[in-house]
Amino acid sequence: MGTGLIEISEQLAIPEAEIVERFVRASGAGGQNVNKVSTAVELRFDVAGSPSLPEPLRERLLARRDRRMTGEGVLVIDAQRFRTQDRNRQDARDRLVGFIQAGLSVPKPRVATKPTYGSKLRRLDQKKERAHVKRGRSTRNWE
Repeated sequence: MGTGLIEISEQLAIPEAEIVERFVRASGAGGQNVNKVSTAVELRFDVAGSPSLPEPLRERLLARRDRRMTGEGVLVIDAQRFRTQDRNRQDARDRLVGFIQAGLSVPKPRVATKPTYGSKLRRLDQKKERAHVKRGRSTRNWE
């Protein structure tokens, strides 16, 4: 843990003190290196309790259905793609930045619309045409 800032955007940065990093052994193949060196990183960031996130952003992030988010609003990112601790640490931080940046964009509100008169007519014409085709397949007049 350091005293620096993690840049999210020009207006938003998160202090490193709000991030908890734990180094664990990576899973999977890798031989002796994977068995004796803790290179995987488990990064935890408390989205619900972070004072550096604006309230609308916090609500959008908590509303996302993401399996990495716990019930208490803590984001857990596991990084074990690389063989070195530093690269995995940077990978976890990059993924944290990406997650928060995805919440920065405010979704455009949906405007309810009605189908046009022409589209209604086209739909009804297609239904009549299909009914005519199916009516022609009936077995009534076979002799």
